[in-house]
Amino acid sequence: MKHVVKALTLALAASLLMAATAFAAPVKIGLMCPLTGKWASEGQDMRNIVTLLADELNKAGGINGNKVELVVEDDGGDPRTAALAAQKLTTSGVIAAIGTYGSAVTEASQSIYDEAGVVQIATGSTAVRLTEKGLKRFLRTAPRDDEQGMVAAKLIKAKGYKAVALLHDNSSYAKGLADETKALLDKAGTKIVFYDALTPGERDYTAILTKLKAANPDIIFCTGYYPEVGMLLRQKMEMKWNVPMMGGDAANHADLVKISGKEAAKGYFFLSPPGPQDLDAPAAKSMLTAYKAKYNSVPGSVWSVLAGDAFNVIVEAVKSTGKADSGAIAEYLKTKLKNYPGFTGQISFNEKGDRVGDLYRVYEVNANGEFILQP
Repeated sequence: MKHVVKALTLALAASLLMAATAFAAPVKIGLMCPLTGKWASEGQDMRNIVTLLADELNKAGGINGNKVELVVEDDGGDPRTAALAAQKLTTSGVIAAIGTYGSAVTEASQSIYDEAGVVQIATGSTAVRLTEKGLKRFLRTAPRDDEQGMVAAKLIKAKGYKAVALLHDNSSYAKGLADETKALLDKAGTKIVFYDALTPGERDYTAILTKLKAANPDIIFCTGYYPEVGMLLRQKMEMKWNVPMMGGDAANHADLVKISGKEAAKGYFFLSPPGPQDLDAPAAKSMLTAYKAKYNSVPGSVWSVLAGDAFNVIVEAVKSTGKADSGAIAEYLKTKLKNYPGFTGQISFNEKGDRVGDLYRVYEVNANGEFILQP
């Protein structure tokens, strides 16, 4: 009997020790981002800002006394690579994963995280359908395309454009935004004179620009990403065609002007959440100062800042629940987090995992290639 009691005592002690130390181990948080490929600058900024936040958190004692370990995987800005990156993260013991940039890339990873029971917080993925699937552990700090489409349609109408050309790249994000905008413009009676897709990654878009010119639009709304938009602006100028052109939030990156050149980019305008230079929250200003001190640069766009917001709400959920548990994090974020003071403004989520509130603003590129927030 003594042996039985001793065995039970040891077993109980072991179980209590395991319970006590389950949260004492490093809290692993994953980051999936494009460190290679055409969006590499976005991914590198994402990694920089989340690394900065993790380092500062650990210096301050971590989460409830527990260190945070950041696990980073490169998705290459490609759906196939993203699936592999997600599989690696879900088997590495992360309680949540941040990322990624690009709706199609995020979509390729969603089911992997969901089946593994891991929270995923997307940062630059705005396609509507991502949060219409009923995934309990999926959220995003970025807004949705239907919100952006509504703002785009209102802006086109307010500026008095009567003949609109819509150009996308067949990606989940760009086609989704084009479709949302087209539906609203059709409803308002605005004439759509062109609706088609380009092939991303090409170096010569003069053929599709020639088709666009023949349609005689008052405005081109290209909903694609900044590498292609930059090429279109440059080649449109080379054709000596000065029709106005606008874009969506995927155009919001400093590399746009590097690709197009300042002269070609002048007057181009786009919709986006506020850029890093226009964030007025005290936390944002403090973070950007620390970022510049560490990396001798500033983030190229708002999307890496939204990755920082994702990291902070995960930390807030773990602190508040006292649990390094994916299910508890998702429940807390969707039902209890209200008006968290994020870098990009107050953060709350609805039951679908969408961020609540309108973030979109209008930017115009000036003669110096700077993105100027419009009143």
